[in-house]
Amino acid sequence: MDGEPVLPEPTDGGVFPGLQSDDRRRWLQDTGLAGLGWATGGWIAWGAPGAAGAAAPAETRPAGQHARVLRYAFPTTETGFDPAQISDLYSRTITAHVFEALYQYDHLARPAQLRPCLAEGLPEVSEDFTRWTVRMKPGVFFQDDPAFGGQPREVTAQDWVFTFRRVFDPALKSPGQPSLEEMGILGLKELREAALKGQPFDYDSPLPGMQVLDRYTLQFRLREPRPRFLYTLAAPDVLGVMAHEVVQRYGDKIMEHPVGTGPFRLASWRRSSRIVLERNPTYREVRYDARPAADDAEGQALLARLKGRRLPMLDRVEVPIIEEAQPRWLSFLAGEQDLLQIVPPEFIAQAIPEGQLAPNLARRGIRAARVPAADVSYQIFNWEHPLVGGNAPEKVALRRAMALGYDIEREIRLIRHGQAIPAQGMTVPGTFGHDPAFRTDAARYDLARARALLDLYGWQDRDGDGWRETPDGQPLVLEMLSQSDQTTRAMDELLKKSLNALGLKLTLKIGQWSENLKAARAGRFMMWRVGSSSSTPDGQGSLERVYSGSIGKGNLARFRLPALDTLYQRMQGLPDGPQRQALFREANRLAVAYMPYRMTVHRILCDLTQPGVVGYRRPVCWLDWWSFVDVNAADPAGA
Repeated sequence: MDGEPVLPEPTDGGVFPGLQSDDRRRWLQDTGLAGLGWATGGWIAWGAPGAAGAAAPAETRPAGQHARVLRYAFPTTETGFDPAQISDLYSRTITAHVFEALYQYDHLARPAQLRPCLAEGLPEVSEDFTRWTVRMKPGVFFQDDPAFGGQPREVTAQDWVFTFRRVFDPALKSPGQPSLEEMGILGLKELREAALKGQPFDYDSPLPGMQVLDRYTLQFRLREPRPRFLYTLAAPDVLGVMAHEVVQRYGDKIMEHPVGTGPFRLASWRRSSRIVLERNPTYREVRYDARPAADDAEGQALLARLKGRRLPMLDRVEVPIIEEAQPRWLSFLAGEQDLLQIVPPEFIAQAIPEGQLAPNLARRGIRAARVPAADVSYQIFNWEHPLVGGNAPEKVALRRAMALGYDIEREIRLIRHGQAIPAQGMTVPGTFGHDPAFRTDAARYDLARARALLDLYGWQDRDGDGWRETPDGQPLVLEMLSQSDQTTRAMDELLKKSLNALGLKLTLKIGQWSENLKAARAGRFMMWRVGSSSSTPDGQGSLERVYSGSIGKGNLARFRLPALDTLYQRMQGLPDGPQRQALFREANRLAVAYMPYRMTVHRILCDLTQPGVVGYRRPVCWLDWWSFVDVNAADPAGA
């Protein structure tokens, strides 16, 4: 990772009352936020002077100039575009470009750094991290929509109250509600609890935790210290600002009608087939700027080339859904896609043999970027399922035996073609809490030990047919949700062979990913293989999967363990440092010991771009990157 860039002096006179320069510096060091955009000098500047004024009309292309269109495929179907109701990566990629948050990540900074988006500058933060005051930029408008009756609609502080409050409406079953509840915004939990008891959900009463100080100023008050609350304010995909008029107009069709303040708007959508977004014609004036590290040659080159360009540079983004790897690969080779985000493992040898771009692709001007991903792949065991769930010793033994009997290195070698590393715990690379030196049994392959565990705890073949029975002598058949794509089929076959070697019979239930997700959220499954990526530079989001407060949302295993809940809650209020790191280690050890999830790999990702794509750089943990990319940039008219 690159070093922290030098940040400019603040323009607002500073925002930490009572903290002198040396005190502020010590606070930054103690909290661990210095590498995430905080600095003793202030915040990264965003946009150009005057950018926060009334919405300016978007630039129009001169007559005869071709529209700038980015084409790339999603490998999995979307679920919809209401930020409060989605959690899957691909739906969130769309909402991250339609909606905006108060803060955003610097596109070129490595490590990750935050900067204002709809906020005017730094928040004012109390010394105990329980009060956060944010001043919004005036003159920010929602995209034009019939919901506003033909009139421009400015964003106000009250819209943020509505946006956050809506996540707690039980009728929406928002996957983001548990994470937001953990922030402890005063009054939101109580609103939800009253509604769960049968009262109408209250959208109108004042909230002690979200006080509108004036039209553009909002104060958050938290129940407990939350040093990383700023990440909550930088999530346009799931907490982008919404207008109540839009929700009222579209009702139960809101998943089809995203209306935000962002640089793009939804133009057309054929479910599970094709999504098209176009530039928002009333988007305010924002110019390309960033703060890459001084020794970041790639970042500095991109900044030099694109600095000052009006955003977004693209006119349209076309996203077909191509689930099978081969058609997606061939579509890119044929020039039908401008970007292949994540080369399918089965084509790695053709794309980057021995880690180098294939000569035939290089001659065409195709470029490759290979980076470690802040993600993890894993198998979920439903903790509430009578066969594989629970903390009874024989159930723990079954799950651990399945893990020990599966050769992760074989998966990496044969299916992923070397593009992954074994996962040792729940936290992912590139986030606080991840320790590369941490070792557990998570990645251990020991067939003899797996068989011994099964025998010891009663999972034995009593009738001699080659298949084990349950400890009480009943037939033992495992069932896993799965998908029909080529890579998943290969992994299914490897898993079946591994379980067969243990005398365990596996059946597969094939469905679309979105349908499998619905089943998992409802607890209607036994096992499922899936993956997830980090949305912040902090690793606590990974541990949400074992926090009981997130059951049915982030915690798809429906796992409960009071000791882990305690660790999770403690680390929420601690600043980054050795004490919090130690809690991460203990939480990971407990998660591996009980194994509600069988963690497998962290991926190494390779992206390919066509010659006409300029500015693409894989984000670390954020999803809003389309604005910073251009196509056909050699066209002098676009310079």
